[in-house]
This record gives sequence, C-alpha cells and structure tokens, in this order.
Amino acid sequence: MIPTAPLRVRNHLAEIILTALEKPEARRALVVLGEADAAPPDWLSPDLDCRPLVRQRALSAAAALAELPARHRDSRADILNAAAALFDAHLYFEVHELLEPVWRDAGGGEREALQGLIQIAVGYQHLANGNLAGARALLDEGRRRLDGRTLEGLDLDAFGQKVARTSDRIQKLDWRTVPPFPRPQSGPRAGGAAGKAVNPRKELS
Repeated sequence: MIPTAPLRVRNHLAEIILTALEKPEARRALVVLGEADAAPPDWLSPDLDCRPLVRQRALSAAAALAELPARHRDSRADILNAAAALFDAHLYFEVHELLEPVWRDAGGGEREALQGLIQIAVGYQHLANGNLAGARALLDEGRRRLDGRTLEGLDLDAFGQKVARTSDRIQKLDWRTVPPFPRPQSGPRAGGAAGKAVNPRKELS
C-alpha cells in the first residue's frame, strides 16, 4: 500500500498526477519520477527521504493513466472514469483531489453520492497511512452515503456494500480485497484491484 508523503510533497505530486490526465508532458514527468536512477527534481530536494515513496506513487500513476487518453475531462462521467483509474491504483488522495471540485458544484443526492465516494477514498488513504480509527470512521460514513444510490449509471450501493465488508476486516485488511471503483460495464478496468454536508478536505488531517 502507498502512504502519502508530507503535505508539501503530497500536494505537489498530486498536482502532477492530475495534470497528467490532460498533458502528455506531465505523463513524461511521472515516468522520469519513477526511474530509479533519475536525479530527484528540485522541488523534492528538501525532502529527499520521500524519494522512494514519490517514485512508487509516480509509477502507480503512470501505469494507471496509460489506459486513459491525455485530454481535458469536462463531463462528470469522464471524471468518474479517471477517478476509477486512480482509485484502483491505490492513489486515494488523488481521487479526493479530482472529485472535490465536482462535489463542490453538485447538489442534492448527487452531492451526497460524491461525498460518499470521496470519504471512502480518504478512508483508504488513512488506512494506508496507519490511521485505523480515521479510516474506519470515513469508510463507514462514506459507504452509508452510497446506500441505494446511483450516479451516472454506476451502482454505488453495491460498491458501498463491498466497502463495508473490507471495513469489517480493517485491522488485518488484505488490500487485494478492496473493491474496484464502480465503472460502466463497457468501461476499461485498471489492473489489480442523506446526511449533513461536510468539507471532505478537512477530513484528511
């Protein structure tokens, strides 16, 4: 599993990964970051101890994005498909960053569903970082927000039920049992794997 780096490095790398959804040059930057013998970039110089973690996340991101064309995504369905690629690569923080603007602009049940997806992604990132209590709380709340819901034709209820099963085994979770992010039946698959609105960004701390 891939923990997140300290705040400054985490945010910089996430920006590169999300830019790589659109820009081929950002994808090339990820490939370079993943090379074992490449010199670390200047922005990483103050945190060279994070180099192995950055390399691991860059490699995962480059592999996940290989299935997606590099282009702007302005439809919610396209953004959800990109979120699926990142989620299934265990890049849960980047899923949060990608979906938060969509959540912010949504309303009603759609906002609730998006919040549930964000909370689940953040929950798994907390778990990767070793925060079991935070992980359990967000996974449980997130999957409850998905009860009976669909979004862009995706069955979120079934996804939430599978998340609940992993939450029950959180202390000794086999990461291979984390359910894949819901996708359209015809969509590509990555390899391997109503309540009060809150700001999910605050739940990362």
